[in-house]
Amino acid sequence: MARYSDEIIDDVRQSNDIVDVISQYVRLKRSGRNYFGLCPFHNEKSPSFSVSPEKQIFHCFGCGVGGNVFTFLTKIEGINFVEAVQQLAERANIQLPTLENNVDSAKEDLKAKVYKVNEFTAKYYHENLYRPESKMAQEYIKKRKLSNETLKSFQIGFSGKFDELYQELKKQGFEDREILESGLVNKNERGQFIDRYRNRLMFPICDVRGRVIAFGGRVLDDSKPKYINSPENVVYSKGRHLYGLNVAKKYDIKKRLLIVEGYMDVISLHQRDIHNVVASLGTALTQQQGYLLRNNTEQIILSYDSDEAGQTAKVRAMEILQNMGCDIRVLQMEGAKDPDEYVIKYGNARFQNLVDKAISVIEFKVKILRQSLNLESTNDKIKFLNEIAKLIAKIDNSMEREVYIEKIAKEYDVSKEAIYAEVNKLTYKESKDEKVLSKTRPVVRHIEKKETDNDVSEATKRRENTVLAILLSGDKNIYEIIKQNITIQDFKYEIDKKIAEKLYEEFENGNSNINSMIDNLSEEEQNHITMIMAEDYGIDDVEKAIDDIIQSYEKDKLNERKLEILELLEENTTEETQKKELEKELNDIIIRLAKIR
Repeated sequence: MARYSDEIIDDVRQSNDIVDVISQYVRLKRSGRNYFGLCPFHNEKSPSFSVSPEKQIFHCFGCGVGGNVFTFLTKIEGINFVEAVQQLAERANIQLPTLENNVDSAKEDLKAKVYKVNEFTAKYYHENLYRPESKMAQEYIKKRKLSNETLKSFQIGFSGKFDELYQELKKQGFEDREILESGLVNKNERGQFIDRYRNRLMFPICDVRGRVIAFGGRVLDDSKPKYINSPENVVYSKGRHLYGLNVAKKYDIKKRLLIVEGYMDVISLHQRDIHNVVASLGTALTQQQGYLLRNNTEQIILSYDSDEAGQTAKVRAMEILQNMGCDIRVLQMEGAKDPDEYVIKYGNARFQNLVDKAISVIEFKVKILRQSLNLESTNDKIKFLNEIAKLIAKIDNSMEREVYIEKIAKEYDVSKEAIYAEVNKLTYKESKDEKVLSKTRPVVRHIEKKETDNDVSEATKRRENTVLAILLSGDKNIYEIIKQNITIQDFKYEIDKKIAEKLYEEFENGNSNINSMIDNLSEEEQNHITMIMAEDYGIDDVEKAIDDIIQSYEKDKLNERKLEILELLEENTTEETQKKELEKELNDIIIRLAKIR
């Protein structure tokens, strides 16, 4: 069967959050980091069907079925893989190439050429920034105090006049169709080719892989528009990327990521050693950008401008990210209109302090509500209490709920008893309406599988699954350590061996995208791998866990060799010289085993 390219499949996968897709078929309830519901693939009374937004997989602990978003759709709709890709692409408004024998080669070739056009242009603009005729841009750079290192990290450049870029691209052998498709050049009614960007400071926009996909250009005088951005084309869709994510990913962004509005906010903060920052490309945050944020970090700090447009964008972002179950905080900033101005004015330390004190969405909404009401008025005070109760009633965690009630009552001088009473009224009504779903984490039930590897102990299976779970994190450095100490042949359980072989192969090919690998596994392997991914192995220290596992493998090998030597010695058929060598080896093994213990 014809198949789309891995790049297209990955694009469709990233644009379809598994929780959103499965929610159309299964009623899900959040519990901890995951969502649970009644499995659609077998009859059950208590929910054991788990969906992980972080890992973008599902697994049923009841019937053992599991997979990713494509697997789910093929099973629930009874369609094949290609049809699942097409259905999800349509859902995400992604235009797929026509499938012939493989893919629409003409479109794929055009995309490849546009990437090359963009790559050359980014270098050309960057080099142009340092030329004598770019004095206007150099003065602006100096005024903004941007270092040479920053200019190189973000490939900041300067565009020339009229058709300078077009002429350079033609010299490089690019065809007009490729140049026009990139959006860097326009063709006027007289048939002239004119550069889209002229005399502008240029900001290349890269995807998460670091490929240049578009550009933003800023004027250096008072002319309008202040910014011009690339139009959408075969390689660029502005609502599906985040400016600066490719640079931010070089640093530790797992715990916290700031999202700001503009290019200069990102660049200015990066230069001042605040690297966990991205921008939403001048548009309101989209679902796809929300997925990118949630998949790359645990906590998102909204750091939009303080003007009306910034506040509107902030509220829109909150709605999207809250629906995705993200941990959101809101930056409270005074004395500057945006993060760029603030960090230049007050410095890194003071900005970091603001980040550390960023408030929760509940606190932000209460603050906005308070500003619109007069608490001296009885009617406004009643409205305030009612709206607060609605916000707090949505919090599942009773401890968190109590903390907010105490804090709000004290800060706004309202009765906490009154808040409690109203919240209890609302939660009681909710519990009556939603008896079907339990508020607590469902009991996870494991169904025993028929094992073909009866001689493999449960302890060995657990150890092998732990190794696979660690590998499934996609960390190349961890893989190198494991590969040097644990071979494919060390896996005793047949299905673990098959999965390990495929994981090792993916890492060797430079692919750490586990979700793409799932597409090529058998149904049995998919079920097994998602079971491993859904399990909690209680690993707090990965390096220590690996060290312990490696030692346990070494211990097993030594014990196996010890038994072999004892059998040989008991046979009394070995020559005296060989016997002494075996005894010496046995002694060494005993010493090594003692050290491991």
